[in-house]
Formats: sequence, C-alpha cells, structure tokens
Amino acid sequence: MRAWFAIPLWQRVVGALVLGVVLALVWPQGAPYVQFVGDLFVRAIRMLVAPIVLVTIAAGITSLADPKQLGGIGVRTIALFAATTAIAVSVGMLVASVVRPGIGAPLGTAAPHALGPAVTPYDQLVGIVPTNIVEALAKGDMLALIFVAILFGVGVVLTGEPGKPFAALLQSLSAVLLRVVGIVMEATPFGVLALIWNAVAAKGAAVFVHVGWLALAVVAGSLIQMIVVHSLLIRFVARLPVGPFFRGIVDPLLVAFSTASSGATLPVAMRVAGDNLGVAQPVYSTVLPIGASIGKDGTAMYVGLLSMFALQAFGVPLTPQVYAMVLLTGALAAFGTAPVPSASLFMLAAVLSAVGVTPEQTALVVGFALPFDRLLDMTRTVPSACANLAVTTTVAAREGALDEAIYRAAPSD
Repeated sequence: MRAWFAIPLWQRVVGALVLGVVLALVWPQGAPYVQFVGDLFVRAIRMLVAPIVLVTIAAGITSLADPKQLGGIGVRTIALFAATTAIAVSVGMLVASVVRPGIGAPLGTAAPHALGPAVTPYDQLVGIVPTNIVEALAKGDMLALIFVAILFGVGVVLTGEPGKPFAALLQSLSAVLLRVVGIVMEATPFGVLALIWNAVAAKGAAVFVHVGWLALAVVAGSLIQMIVVHSLLIRFVARLPVGPFFRGIVDPLLVAFSTASSGATLPVAMRVAGDNLGVAQPVYSTVLPIGASIGKDGTAMYVGLLSMFALQAFGVPLTPQVYAMVLLTGALAAFGTAPVPSASLFMLAAVLSAVGVTPEQTALVVGFALPFDRLLDMTRTVPSACANLAVTTTVAAREGALDEAIYRAAPSD
C-alpha cells in the first residue's frame, strides 16, 4: 500500500489509461465485468460536485472578508471566462471553416436522436435565480447554485461580526468536503481503467477514424485554445512564465480527459491550484467552482465547430449574420451547459435553431456524432479544465494572491 501511494496520482492514472486500452484490445469481453467500477466512480464524483460548488464558493467569499476584494475578483473572473468562451467559439468556427469537416458528411444515414426543447437565452437568464434552493441542489443546477452561493457568501461578508459563526461553519464544511474529495480521488485510477476499457471495447481503438475530419478539428481546436489562447492569458495578463503553469496542471488535465467531465476535475484542480500554482485558498475556492460551471472553453469550441459542421453538411449559406448568431448563441449555450459528458451535443438545438436549422436536422447531427462522442468529449474537456486553471491563476496574479516561488517550483506529487 505504501508503494502504491508513493506513486504520484497522475502516474497511476496514466498507467490505468494504458492498461485499459490494452485490456480492451486483448479482452474486450471483459469490459462489462468492470463497468460498475466506472459507474460508481462517476456517480461518486457527481455526488460531490453540487455540494462542493455551493459550499466552497460561499466559504471562499466569506474568507475574503473584504467586499472590495470580492467585487474585484468577481468582475475579473466573469470577464475572463466570458472572453475565453467567446474566443473558443471563434476558434471552433475558424477550424471548421479551414478543415470543412461537414462537406459531404453522410448525415442522411444517421438515425435521428430525440432532443429536448431548445433553451432560450431568456430561460437561461431567468433560470439563474432558483425558486427552490433544495430543488436546485437536488437537480445539480449549477448556475442557480452559484447564484445562491454568491448571495449567501456576500450576505455573510456584509453582516460582519454576527455572520462570523456562519462563516466558520462554511469553512468547516468546506474542509470536510475537500477531505472527502481526497478520499474519492484515490479511486481515480480504478475508475479510469474501467471507463477506458469500456469506451475502447465498445467503439474500437480506431474510433476516431469513423469521424476523421471532425476528430482532427476537435483536436486542433483544443490545442489552439490551450497553446495559444491560454498561454497568452498567462504570459501577458497574468505576466507569468508559461512553462510552470502547464507543468503544474497535468493531474487535472488527465482527470478531465479520462472522465470527460469538467465538474469531475474540480477536486484535483483545487489541490494543484494551491500546491503547484501557488494560488491562495480564498481565490481558488471561489474561482474554480465558478469555472467548473461557466468556464467551458472546450464546450464552446465544440459547439462552434459542430454548428459549422452542420451548416456545411446541410448547405446553409454562411453569411456574416450566420457567423455572428453562431458566435453569440454558442457562447450563451456554453455558459449554461452542465459539466457532464456529452452535454454540449444537446446544446446544439439552441444554436442551430437560431440560424434556421430545423429540430429534425439537428437530431440528425446529434445522431451522427453521438456514437463517437465519448473520446471526442474526452478531448474537448481538456481545454475546459485548462481554461479554469488559467483564469484562476490570472485572477490570483492580478489580485496579488499568488505565491510566485511555489508557482515557479517543480510540481508537488
């Protein structure tokens, strides 16, 4: 046991990824026997996400204690996430325009997939304020939970002395939750092994071949968003060297890839933000949970890309008005997407309906992409996790809440 825990978590996760692929190729019939392990791991992560968002945001705000500092962090956080999300949609549209994956795509042979009603921008805006806090917690309505957490946190800060007992309770709950998270994260290698084994056994190791150009566009868009956009953010806005940032965030990027859930990266992202990047606890416990819900660069990039894929496949004229509408609705859709696997596919209805694509045609696009979406989703979740940590690091640097000695040092195991 000592030898096992002496190995850094990310190395155990990489080993599980490799072993999962090998087992899927050698013994694909064995995948169903371990499926329950992956399901249990994902359920444990999802169980923790909603309470973590509610408690840690409120606790992070109360630990700031200074309403002026709270305002500065909030404005910077929202502005940076809005900027990276809009850029990500543009990157997806640009890559699709160059690669043109939708030209000649055989959508007519895909089986339509049932879609829910499109969520309008008005519904997204009104839905931020929940009518029932308990119901929002039970449903995992992240935007509503963020609103409630911010409201409670600000209320505690503004209350002053009488609010300190409640602030202490929030801090205690946050500490307990993060300890529970640490216990669950030790099971990551086993969950990853089961998830990868099942994914590769079901679709084959060459799953990307079936959607070759679309997969190429997803990988290219993800790399551009991380290597170009996030690097520029760290270098010129945070004014920090880029190398230590990418060295320090290996663990959450691997968890993001293996689980295809930006919400699942939250626990390990909190650990590396403090231990590897030197971000102060009040900042990362406030910014990271917000980013887990609205920091969706991968989702935004994919929504822009897949929207262009659909428009190309159906021969819709690509006018400046169409580009502008895809950019606007894609950014709004990405902000409201749940941090769970394949959620971005079902936000297409909101984007495509705004540019004249019928629900039936949208269903064909989803039916075409859904069978191959698992590994595509795993790929595009990585830039979302990277964006969350890039924005957190930038906010901390601008607020003077980052220990540069820790940031420049080698990552801790």
